[in-house]
Amino acid sequence: MNRLFGRGKPKEPGPSLNDCISGVDARAANIEEKIAKLETELRKYREQMSKMRESPAKNSVKQRALRVLKQKKAYEQQAESLRNQSFNMEQANYAAQSLKDTQATVAAMKDGVKQMKTEYKKINIDQIEDMQDDMADMLEQADEVQEAMGRTYGMPDVDDDDLQAELDALGDEIALDDDTSYLDDVTKAPEAPDREPGADSIVPGKSTIETDEFGLPKVPTSLKTT
Repeated sequence: MNRLFGRGKPKEPGPSLNDCISGVDARAANIEEKIAKLETELRKYREQMSKMRESPAKNSVKQRALRVLKQKKAYEQQAESLRNQSFNMEQANYAAQSLKDTQATVAAMKDGVKQMKTEYKKINIDQIEDMQDDMADMLEQADEVQEAMGRTYGMPDVDDDDLQAELDALGDEIALDDDTSYLDDVTKAPEAPDREPGADSIVPGKSTIETDEFGLPKVPTSLKTT
């Protein structure tokens, strides 16, 4: 049958939403350029009419301005319609992309759950509990070993009451060692004199006897030579 009628051509895929949005935006931009040109033409007609008196010539200019204004309004409606179409397609494109993202997220979550189930099958809860019990037993045995290694031998058997009494007595001795009352006599001792002995008996204006560094009267020089 294919030889008789031939094979149909493969159907080409239609344009995507992004392509349609780009095409509509381009058409809207083209129309907005035309609107801008018509606005320039309208300003020119307004300037002309503002300088003209009422006359058939002014009415002619006015008619041309009205015609341009109608074209501008028509183009504005077309541009608004195209912008609405573009917005609607963008919303549809956003919704479609959100659905694709959701599908990808769900697929990734399914793969994750499947992988978790596969890995969970490799774990034996009973073996983990047995391992925990064995670890607890080993730690208990380690504590027993440490206790046995720290055991003391040859220690005298002393009553706890006797130990407490000796501890209290030791505290009293420490308190006595801290007593500093014997220093009170030192702090009450008189201050050292800051003047030489006999300095108070010297009357100003009278001759004084020279003394040496020990406070004793110096021997006159005449006596030394004899």
